[in-house]
Amino acid sequence: MDNARAFFNLEGKGTQVRTLVGAGEEQSGILPELSRKNRMIAFGGCLIAGLAVSLVGSILFVFGQVASFAVLYVIGICISLVGTGFLVGFGTQFKKMMDPVRIAATAVFLGSIVMVFVSAFALGIDALVIVFAVITYLAYLWYILSYVPFARDFVKSIANKFTG
Repeated sequence: MDNARAFFNLEGKGTQVRTLVGAGEEQSGILPELSRKNRMIAFGGCLIAGLAVSLVGSILFVFGQVASFAVLYVIGICISLVGTGFLVGFGTQFKKMMDPVRIAATAVFLGSIVMVFVSAFALGIDALVIVFAVITYLAYLWYILSYVPFARDFVKSIANKFTG
């Protein structure tokens, strides 16, 4: 079964679940008993929960609580990142974060998380907190797209149409 079919066959059962990365790789390790459907539900749940926590942080930012925003935003984005662990496996995800195709997104993601805190707590510059929060989110999106076949190429082609 190829990666696209493995991804979209959510009703698949068994203790070994094919991942979204690399043909022939098998899901193992933590939570191997989850079906593909349950993995997708866990991923979606983490994505929604992470978004909700980040949204609460954003509301607090509007009311001038920059430090609370920084903490909740980073917690939210990390909850969302845990969701991708359900798709590919947590150990595999950590290894794949260091792959050449993802290392730049990983470095920007982790660096911008640090800079959200530095901007909020050490520098106290609200505008920088927002800038680094947006960079964190974009790096996370780029990271996620690396797991979907041809998604980055699609985004690049759309960007090229708008930039000429």
